[in-house]
Order: sequence, then C-alpha cells, then structure tokens
Amino acid sequence: MDSTQKISHLALDIGGTLIKLVYFSANGDYSEESRNGCSVVHGKLCFAKFETRKIDDCLEFIRFNILHHSGVQHPNGAAHDKLYVKATGGGAFKFADLFKEKLGILFDKEDEMHSLVGGVNFLLKTVPREAFTYLDGQKEFVEIDHNDLYPYLLVNIGSGVSMIKVDGDGKYERISGTSLGGGTFLGLGKLLTKCKSFDELLELSHHGNNRVIDMLVGDIYGGTDYSKIGLSSTAIASSFGKAISDGKELEDYQPEDVARSLLRMISNNIGQIAYLNALRFGLKRIFFGGFFIRGLEYTMDTISVAVHFW
Repeated sequence: MDSTQKISHLALDIGGTLIKLVYFSANGDYSEESRNGCSVVHGKLCFAKFETRKIDDCLEFIRFNILHHSGVQHPNGAAHDKLYVKATGGGAFKFADLFKEKLGILFDKEDEMHSLVGGVNFLLKTVPREAFTYLDGQKEFVEIDHNDLYPYLLVNIGSGVSMIKVDGDGKYERISGTSLGGGTFLGLGKLLTKCKSFDELLELSHHGNNRVIDMLVGDIYGGTDYSKIGLSSTAIASSFGKAISDGKELEDYQPEDVARSLLRMISNNIGQIAYLNALRFGLKRIFFGGFFIRGLEYTMDTISVAVHFW
C-alpha cells in the first residue's frame, strides 16, 4: 500500500465462509469542488477477502495497514473516544467482541438483506454495463431501463442461497432459498478432493469432466435422447449417479472430475430453483450475484442452462 494514500471509510461483510472488506483510498490530499459546491475527493475503492475461519489474517491485514484508524464517531452521539466501522453479515454479531478486543473498534451494524438490496439497486441504476447475460459462451451486457427495473428476482449465492423479490427501493421480500450454496461446494469439495481453499477447488474443477461421474440420460437410454419428454442424451439424469454402479471407491476417480460434478450439481440446483420462483411470482428478470459466481464462465453457463432448461 502506498504510504501517501489516505485511508477512510472501512466497511466489512462477515459471512459464514468469507469476509469481504472494502476501504476508500484517497489520492493524497487532492480534492476539488463540484458544481453544487460540495468537495470532491479523488481516490479508489479497494477490496480484499479472507476465509472466515482465518479471521486472524483479516485482523492482521487491518492492523498492518492501519485501516481501523479510519473508523468514525458514531452518528448517534456515542462516546467520542470510540471508533465505529460499518459491518454487516452474521459475523458482525458473532465477532464484534473480537474486533473490539484486538483492534479497539466497534461495529455499527447494518442489516444484511437491506445492504444487499440497496447495493444492487445502486449498481443497476448507476454503473453502466453492470449486468449481463451469459449463454453458450456469449456474454452480452444489458441496458437497464430504470422505469422497468422492478420487480426482479435477486439470487445471492453465498455460503447458502437467498432468493429475494425486489419491488423497489427498500421494498423487498425473501421468498425462497436453499442451503446448497458456496459453503456446500467448498465443504464437500474439501472432503472429497482434499483441496484447502475455494480458489483451489474452482481451479481444479476447470480441468475435470463431470460425465465420468454423472449419469446422463444417454447412459440410461443407450446413447439416445428421451425425445418424448424433451430430454437430450447429454442431460444429467443423476449427479454422481455413475458412482453407484461402477464398483469404484473415491480414490478411483480423478479429483478434478469430482470437483466438476460437484460444481455442476450445485449450479444446476440454484438455477432451477431460481427459475421456478421467477415463474411462481411472474418475474421476468433474474439477477445472480455473490462470490460463488465471480465471473467464472462454467458456473455462469451452468446456471444459465438450468434457467433456460424449462
């Protein structure tokens, strides 16, 4: 970090699997006045992430870079000698005492869902080319009509998955979800492949072939489609289904194939549940987000195929 940069506005999202950290780094003392007379400070937003189980790494990162000194006095008139940092997620409650003990900061807690919906609405309305579709390897940016944005379904894929019907600014309802999310992928992946991190597991999955383990429609119908009900021979009939009849043990399979099958299974499940909820509530648009996706082509393609399957 450049020592000439001034750090301010630290905020944290502490989830079940990952800690996401953001802070604003100003470019020296340079600022200018905008047309409406407000002072404009130039700088950049910096992001970092840590596994929640390695929270000490996050604490050390904050301490080493003196980020905790960017806390602010509480707006409600709390004691002037205490610094507060915005925090959301379950960890804002679970680890509040730890951050107070190690760094001397207090959390000004924000509701997780409210922060999520508010942030997504802001991005969709403010940042050009923020949303895109992805199908058959083609990425196409979507022009957002602010007058036709609502309602939409927001699918947030974290450790678990929340599906939120958004009707406007501050108007939302969690209508569904699933416990099979990013935490499931990492947890089962670590048990089945011995990978130690999310990134390692994703990288491994890129080199795998799920057809080695997944039972396809063609495996059941002798290589042909089940055209009467619209199932192609390449459609997955049963995730990990071939492990039943092969007479093999886990060590007989390549870990990359296991990782690929696991990623496909979870992505398919999320995509199909999202589509069915959009159908249930008559929603024309679904936005997917969360660290699980991270712009990964195979994950996005699998979710898109699941949504368009029906």
